[in-house]
Parts: sequence; C-alpha cells; structure tokens
Amino acid sequence: MQSSNGRPRGGGGGPESAAEHRDGHDPALAEVPDAVRYEDPWYDALASGWGELGGVGAPVPLPVAQAGRARRDAAAADVYLQVQRSAAFQEVRGRYRRFVVPACVVFFGWYVAYVVTATTAPGLMARPVAGAVNVAMVAGLGQFLTTFLLTWAYARHARLRRDRAALELRWDTQELTRGIRGGAS
Repeated sequence: MQSSNGRPRGGGGGPESAAEHRDGHDPALAEVPDAVRYEDPWYDALASGWGELGGVGAPVPLPVAQAGRARRDAAAADVYLQVQRSAAFQEVRGRYRRFVVPACVVFFGWYVAYVVTATTAPGLMARPVAGAVNVAMVAGLGQFLTTFLLTWAYARHARLRRDRAALELRWDTQELTRGIRGGAS
C-alpha cells in the first residue's frame, strides 16, 4: 500500500523504517561521526542555553543589559502589585464581584430549575400555553431572553460603574511603569 506521496507505508528500508521510529533519528546519520542529529524536531539551538548550568556548575550569568532589564521588569511588577493592593483597584474588583456573583447564582439557579422541571415534571412542561406553544417552549425561550438581558445588564453595569475607574487605574499604572522604564514604552 502506498501513501499519498508515492512512497510505500510501513516497513522497508526507506526513511520510514522501524529503526528510525525506534531510535528517534535517521540511521544513515548515525554512521557519520560529525553529523548533526535532530532527535527532537522542536529543538531550538538558539534557546538551548537558557536556564542551564555553565560547564563548571554555576548558573550562566546574564549580560549587563539583560540584568538591567530584569531589574526594570521587577520594578514594573512591583508597580502592578502596588496598584493591585490599592483601594481604587479593590473598589473596582468589589463592584465587579457585587454584580457578577449574584447574577451568576440567579442565572444558574434559573437554568437548573428549567432542567429539573423538564425532567421531573413533563406533564407541567407539556401543558399548552397558546396553540402548539407549551410551557417548555416558553421557558426555553426565556433562557435565551435572560441570557441577552444579563449580557445587556452586565455591559451597562460595566459602563456606568467600572469602566471610568478602571481606565484611570490603567492610566496611572502606565504612567508609573513608563517612569520606571525610562520614557515611552
């Protein structure tokens, strides 16, 4: 049997032999002593020294430019931690939680009530409301309606109660990190 590229599948002496799959490298390259082997197709030679120890057993030192950048990044991380601990950030997170947690609980309760009623009271759900429309159809459409209503309420709440404060926090954070990084970043 042949594959789509015209070469036979499975065993044989070709490049798809069992020895290649077993060893993880091409057997022809094993015969040449100085040949480069690519045993891992995701191996990146440029990143191979990262995090590895030097030949003596000590960590590989960072160049001066990278060490300065690491200090600036650590200072920027401190800025973000400082903002996260601020009263303004806590207020924005509190407003978010005061809306999202009750909304999720109510919506999940409404969904569970719909599913439980549909499975335990099929007679109630089959009761006609108008023509061929029954209680189950009205409740199912109510699920969609409450999803859209909840989405609208969330967007309105975010716009009126959180967006301005979050934008001010973002601006302050960018100003603080811009000062640490030395100019526009």
